[in-house]
Amino acid sequence: METAMQLKPRHRAFCCSVKGHVKMLRLVVTATSMTFFIIAQAPEPYIVITGFEVTVILFFIILYIFRLDRMMKWLFWPLLDIINSIVTTLFMVIVSVLALIPETTTWTIFGGVFGLITAVCCLADGILLYRKLLFNPSGPYQKKPAHDREVF
Repeated sequence: METAMQLKPRHRAFCCSVKGHVKMLRLVVTATSMTFFIIAQAPEPYIVITGFEVTVILFFIILYIFRLDRMMKWLFWPLLDIINSIVTTLFMVIVSVLALIPETTTWTIFGGVFGLITAVCCLADGILLYRKLLFNPSGPYQKKPAHDREVF
């Protein structure tokens, strides 16, 4: 016997979404790059930049897991996330290239390679967020399809 009551569809958990998988992959690869830089005793800016990126990525993961972005609507989180992805891509490419150019230890080379992989993950994350905003905008400037507009 079916009930006439319609259940509200549940949102997919952040950890099970594509965006969640990309963010967590980004976190793991960045933390691995930072670990390699620490083991190699690489220059401090390499460690500081990757450590800062690990902290920011962890912040965004916690924000999305606990759905705090839905509670704090006064800030447009997807735009902030896209800006972070672009800046992280730029920083990680610079750090990785600087780590790979000179004759360095094997661990520094591993850190640089994982840094480049981080840059690719950041680029993928930014593209996913941009596509979400493009096809499913949320916020004060939400577009409506032409067939849903009221005719006067």
